[in-house]
Amino acid sequence: MPGLPGREKGRDTIDQGGIMNNFSRVIWITGLSGSGKTTIANEVVSRLRSSGQAVVMLDGDLMREVFGVGAATDKNHGREGRLALAKQYANLCRVIAAQGFIVVIATISMFREVHIWNRSNLPGYFEMYLKVPLEELRRRDPKGIYSRYDAGELNCVAGLDLQVDEPNEAEWIVEFEPERSVESIAKELINRLNERQEI
Repeated sequence: MPGLPGREKGRDTIDQGGIMNNFSRVIWITGLSGSGKTTIANEVVSRLRSSGQAVVMLDGDLMREVFGVGAATDKNHGREGRLALAKQYANLCRVIAAQGFIVVIATISMFREVHIWNRSNLPGYFEMYLKVPLEELRRRDPKGIYSRYDAGELNCVAGLDLQVDEPNEAEWIVEFEPERSVESIAKELINRLNERQEI
């Protein structure tokens, strides 16, 4: 995948309060529509910012609008369109992280070649996969995507008629637990990041 010139990965340190201090890191939160990516990303960002970290959050849905591909067309939401957009997201993460920020991104972008590129090119890369059963996603359906698909009003839906690459090599695969809170997941994610420190 084409990208920017290589750079040395940032080093992590832990301050006296036990909080991770980062020169640069990318936290890539992925999962199908309705899996809770943005909700968890918001909680993680809030916790990091409250500890004094310099954090930039990127949301896939909002970035679609920024890049002018928000319309639900086959070109925008087909595999080729999604893959091209995922590569843009990855490069944007790299540019921002190179300036010393922690980047938290919530995006579907479930393509093996993107995940491989990310792991080789993004500093402090940590991939988190929210693995939620399809029946639960259909029950939640916050954007009406699954009901519109079932009604024949929508196609190119990731995980249904659009094949995705399940990120089985993610640093953390979060299995669905009905009683688990967003706060507990965010807390564990930050704990896992602290455990991965490079002294």
